[in-house]
Amino acid sequence: MSRQRLFLTRTRAAFVLSVLLAFLVLVSLVSLLVGPADIGLGEIWNVLRGAGTVAQQTVVLQLRLPRIILAMVVGAGLSVAGAALQSLLRNPLAEPYILGISSGGTVGAFLAISLGLGLAPVTTPLFSFAGAGLVMLLVYTLGHRGGSLDPHALLLSGVMVGAFFNAVILVSVAVFNRELQTAYLWLLGNLSVTDTGTMMVVGPLMVLASIVLVFFARSLNLISAGDETALQAGVNVGRVRGAGYFLASLITGLAVSVSGVIGFVGLLVPHVCRLMFGFDNRIVLPASVLMGAVFLVGCDILSRVVLAPSEIPVGAITAAVGAPVFIYLLKK
Repeated sequence: MSRQRLFLTRTRAAFVLSVLLAFLVLVSLVSLLVGPADIGLGEIWNVLRGAGTVAQQTVVLQLRLPRIILAMVVGAGLSVAGAALQSLLRNPLAEPYILGISSGGTVGAFLAISLGLGLAPVTTPLFSFAGAGLVMLLVYTLGHRGGSLDPHALLLSGVMVGAFFNAVILVSVAVFNRELQTAYLWLLGNLSVTDTGTMMVVGPLMVLASIVLVFFARSLNLISAGDETALQAGVNVGRVRGAGYFLASLITGLAVSVSGVIGFVGLLVPHVCRLMFGFDNRIVLPASVLMGAVFLVGCDILSRVVLAPSEIPVGAITAAVGAPVFIYLLKK
C-alpha cells in the first residue's frame, strides 16, 4: 500500500485530526497562561468553573479567551482558503495575501469605517467581503493569457494589485486623517482588539464557509489534476470553481474585518500539511483547518512574548516565518 493511500484511510485521518486537535488544546492552554498578569493553571480552572476573582475572570474571559478564539477562527479560515485556492488555480504559491485578496478586503473595511458605516457589526465585514471578492475577480481576469490561466501572470497580478490597494489604504489614511498607528496595525495584522459584536457575526460565517470548503475536497482533487479530468469524472468545474472563489473571498474578507491583514498563513500551513499527510485534499483541507488554528495561536503567543511587555503585530510574526518559505517554494 502506497504512502498516499495509507493516509486516506479513515483510521489514519481520524488519528491525524485527533493529534492536531490535541495540539490545538495544548497551545490554547499555553496562550491562556501567557501574559503580563500572573495566572496559573489553578486560577484558570477556577475561572472556567465560575470561581476566581473578578480580576482573573476579566483577564481570562474578556481578554485572553476571546483573543484565542479569534486566532483560531482566522488561522483556520485563512489556511483552508489558501489550500482551496492552490487547488483551484493549480498554483502552489496561491494564497489570499499574495493574490492581493487580503488587501482588497482591507480597502473595503477602511471604506466602511471612513464613511462612518462601521458601527453596525455586519457593515465592516460586508464591505470587506465585497473588496476581497472584487480583487479575486480582478486577479483571476488578469491572470488569463490566450484564453487559459497563466500561473505566473496570476501571481504577478496578485502582487501588483495587492501593492496598489495597500497604497490606496495609506492614501485614505492621509485623506480621512485616520491615525497612522491604527493603519499600521491593520496592515500588519492585529489580534489585540476583539469586538464581541462583530466576532459573533463573523465567527460563525467563517466556520461555516470553512466547513463547506472541506466538503469540496474530492472535487478539488480532480480540478487540481486538470479541468478535463474533472469534467470526465462528472464534476461541474464552473460551479465548484465559482463557489470556491466565493467562499475563499468570503473567508478572507471576514478575517480582514476582525484582524487586519495577516499574510502567509494560507501559504505555509497547506504546504506543511501536504508534506506531512500527502496531497489528497480530503486530509489536507481538514488538517489545514486545525493546523492553521494551531499556527496562528502559536504566532500570537510569540507576538506577546518576544518583546514583552511590548507586543509585536501578529502579521509580522507570520511574515517572518512565511516569507522564507515563499522564497523556497518560488525557487522550486
